[in-house]
Amino acid sequence: MAILKVSQLGHPVLREPSQSVPEKQICTPDFQRFIDDMIETMREYDGVGLAAPQVHVPWRVATIEVGENPRYPDAPEVPLLVIINPEITPVGSEMEEDWEGCLSVPGLRGKTPRHAALDLRALDREGNPISLQAEHFFARVIQHEVDHLDGKVYLDRMHDFRTLTHLQEFARYWLGD
Repeated sequence: MAILKVSQLGHPVLREPSQSVPEKQICTPDFQRFIDDMIETMREYDGVGLAAPQVHVPWRVATIEVGENPRYPDAPEVPLLVIINPEITPVGSEMEEDWEGCLSVPGLRGKTPRHAALDLRALDREGNPISLQAEHFFARVIQHEVDHLDGKVYLDRMHDFRTLTHLQEFARYWLGD
């Protein structure tokens, strides 16, 4: 396995919609190794999610895992999940605004509105269909990663840039908000 280079805001790969992964490619050794590399990269940088465009690959695949994480110490646990060619549908109209950060936008956080609940349909790392409903932080992470697959970053969703803050100032003035 390998730690992959994370693309930074400004790199064109972050602003282009990703391509669907052909089902016949999913179980190939190269694709499985790529998924393992994504997981290792996400963990190395204390991410709770990582989308393929964030490692310079324009495919519709993302990894999600929330455990003990210094970047999100109060986040509820989410077991490792690999989503390929995901489709999300909001459940209800309730929105929640909360803090988000991004490995591709290092050193910043901002309050970002997201749907409070959603339905997810995707393929898992073996190519099997998965369907689940996610709420709150888990739903936020899924939306954040799917945005990457659509060529968006959380900054595109922010309504009020007065909350955009460097992590040092976040810890000093906003933590606990």
